[in-house]
Amino acid sequence: MTTQSERTPTPAMQRYLEVKAQHPHAILLFRMGDFYELFYEDAVVASKAIGLTLTSRDKGSPNPIPMAGFPYHQLDGYLQRLVRAGFRAAICEQMEDPKLAKGPVKRDVTRVVTPGTLTEDSLLDPRESNFLACVFPTKDVCGLAWLEVSTGRFLMADLAAQHVVDEIARIRPAECLIPENSRELPLIQSLNQMSGMLLSDRPPWSFSLEQCKRKLLEQFQTRTLSGFDIDEDTPGVTAAGALLEYVQETQKSGLGHITRLEPYRRGSSLLIDEATRRSLELTRTLKDGQREGSLLAVIDETVTPMGARLLGEWLSNPLTDATRITLRLDAVEELTTDAVFCRDLREQLQEAYDLQRLTARVATGRCSPRDLACLARTLALLPKLKAKLSGRAARRLIELEDRLDLCPEIRADIESALVDEPPMLTSDGGMIRPGYHSQLDEWRDLARGGKDWITKYQSEEITRTGIPNLKVGFNKVFGYYLECTAAQAEKVPADYIRKQTLKNYERFITPQLKEYEEKVLRAEGQAVQLEQELFNALRERVAVQAARLRDIAEVLAEVDTLAGLSTLAVRAGYCRPQISIEPVLDIREGRHPVLDRLKPSGEFVPNDVRMGAANVPIKANGADAQAGLAASTADYPTGLMQLITGPNMAGKSTYIRQAALITIMAQMGSFVPAAAASIGIADRVFARVGASDELGKGQSTFMVEMTETARILNAATKHSLVILDEIGRGTSTYDGISLAWAITEYLHDVTNCRTMFATHYHELTQLTESLKQCTNWNVAVREDADDVIFLHKIVPGAADKSYGIHVAQLAGVPRAVLERAKIILKTLEDDHLDDSGKTKVPARRTQQKREFQLALFADEEHPIIDELRQLNVNELTPLAALQELHRLRQQVK
Repeated sequence: MTTQSERTPTPAMQRYLEVKAQHPHAILLFRMGDFYELFYEDAVVASKAIGLTLTSRDKGSPNPIPMAGFPYHQLDGYLQRLVRAGFRAAICEQMEDPKLAKGPVKRDVTRVVTPGTLTEDSLLDPRESNFLACVFPTKDVCGLAWLEVSTGRFLMADLAAQHVVDEIARIRPAECLIPENSRELPLIQSLNQMSGMLLSDRPPWSFSLEQCKRKLLEQFQTRTLSGFDIDEDTPGVTAAGALLEYVQETQKSGLGHITRLEPYRRGSSLLIDEATRRSLELTRTLKDGQREGSLLAVIDETVTPMGARLLGEWLSNPLTDATRITLRLDAVEELTTDAVFCRDLREQLQEAYDLQRLTARVATGRCSPRDLACLARTLALLPKLKAKLSGRAARRLIELEDRLDLCPEIRADIESALVDEPPMLTSDGGMIRPGYHSQLDEWRDLARGGKDWITKYQSEEITRTGIPNLKVGFNKVFGYYLECTAAQAEKVPADYIRKQTLKNYERFITPQLKEYEEKVLRAEGQAVQLEQELFNALRERVAVQAARLRDIAEVLAEVDTLAGLSTLAVRAGYCRPQISIEPVLDIREGRHPVLDRLKPSGEFVPNDVRMGAANVPIKANGADAQAGLAASTADYPTGLMQLITGPNMAGKSTYIRQAALITIMAQMGSFVPAAAASIGIADRVFARVGASDELGKGQSTFMVEMTETARILNAATKHSLVILDEIGRGTSTYDGISLAWAITEYLHDVTNCRTMFATHYHELTQLTESLKQCTNWNVAVREDADDVIFLHKIVPGAADKSYGIHVAQLAGVPRAVLERAKIILKTLEDDHLDDSGKTKVPARRTQQKREFQLALFADEEHPIIDELRQLNVNELTPLAALQELHRLRQQVK
């Protein structure tokens, strides 16, 4: 005897197995009636991952099939859990009404949901972009493409392999596609170690250049990509085409909102590597990786999801073009000086819906009647917004007003078709406005009239039978029926046909009732079907206009972002920075943008930063403020390098971080937390401000520190801004001092960039005597007997004490330990200082004709080595060899 599991599977299970074979790497959600069912390994995995109850099918057989499931209306909730757990989900729907099906119900996958292809608001954070990326590594160049399916933003780039990780860190995709045979490449292994991103393998044929180009040209309906300023024969185009194929494969619908491919070129924005983004907590905190507490969260005053996402993009991609920065600052300034204008704009924008994601759902055929109504309400705001933007002085506001397309015909089409408050589901009916379609009105009247007849019929039958509690009921099994209590059943007329007997009730039907039931149900069914057809036609007409709607959404997002930055400037007391192309960083009374807003008002101690050319003109609000700033900082030293000394907990790290954050804010087009500021445009910002062991990579704290430092020394240019905190502390004291000393000299002599170096190595303060662009600064401390008070004020000059033992005392270290530490400290200091109190580190050597310093991390060799290689010793006499040796020796003295 064969068991059920050994017998031929049922038609439904046979179809399940066929579909699962087509989607082996996804959790298959198989629609069966009012439930989505999962079977076999999918059921076991999902039960553990998202808390479904695990049961089994064919329980009586020796090999029952594991099974789990949930009601169809809970789909979004379980999808969210699956995606957050890192799974893909294939949704297999019933493609026909089971009542009308002839044979097995047709089922097919309508969509594959992955972390990078979400479009539903319920599955997405409205304030953040959700990118899907694709990396295509080649021998020389790597192709990178990224797309936000929920808005249609699509970009590509061709990059050197060493830059890909930094760009992925900037984009923060939820999912990244890679060739399936590339897992062993060092680049892919680095990507695999990045948290919060799913790596998805794609077959080799997905990366055929010709196929990828064809996919892109078909999507954009063009003959060439040159109109997008893109070279067609590059790895970036291959990555973009492979990404588009994946989206088409998973979405299984139109993608009309993806209307262009934007080229991205490094250098058009401020470059910030992964370690620096993490250290500065631009969009995520170091502690828990959350948005709250980051710079982005603190400066976000936007009122729309579109604006919030654009603000995040601006912060992740600060500009390097002074003209574009100035355009943004001009717009923010005009909004700042006209409070009524800014307030009115924000009040209007608060009523807008997320037009970017609404447009995407329309274009992919997943919008609801309510989505279209929200789209129309947003379009209804545009005339007032356009009127408010007209007549502005700032060039960027003028450009945005000019781009604002009112789309009156789209709005009119939706408003004429849909009722004011349409339902969420098309199957509910009642979404098309009365008077919009005559045939629909006729069927509705017929259905309504049939119901009126049934009400009248019930009243007449009560009178005829004398059964006062007789009523007409309805269910999906029997349709309309007459019901009375069992005690009254003997009074029913002979023409009543018994249909069902319950415990206390009897149910009957009559020929008349069935005749009108057929009319009513037919009319209702035809009305609902016609409504769905009318809605689908409306949705398709709107989808054709996706490109226009997307442009409108971009305008609304930028207006919201600019107005938000203006509101931030007013509420937090920010100033407009002056933008310079010179390597200057002159900040008066600057504040850390995060701590300044999180601490009680007035508690944060402001500080100046003076780097670059002396006497940079600074604009302050009012003549008195201008004079006060000039007087208060007139004698401050300037230079390209600051050495900041002082105790722990005194504010050194905060000081250097706030300088970097203020630079980034200025270059994104924001006002900054300072009384006045002049910011020289940086091409890169590097931050080495703390490291942690990366045991998964087999790297210690010190190795991470040195790797990041090497990167700075090799990549920084004279236009970069470098902030360093406690370099060398992960090794022995003398090793650490030696490295810090050499690194400082290299940044000063070779890189020659703006550098802020916070250190405990007081020996480094001597470097100001030999490095002309180096200045000493320290954190002011007030001593009172044995107590130490940190004033958190950065002042010129070197700190004369470390106060490390005082900090240990504040931390509660036992007194005996503290006293012993003082004795040891005195001994160590006496040992490595000369009679004048200076360190015994020898001065660096220079040549008369050109200065040369041995590089710490670079590959460059000393020029004497080159001369030795060029000597032909076989042609030299012994005397000539001695003379040559003497000459070379003289060069290194």
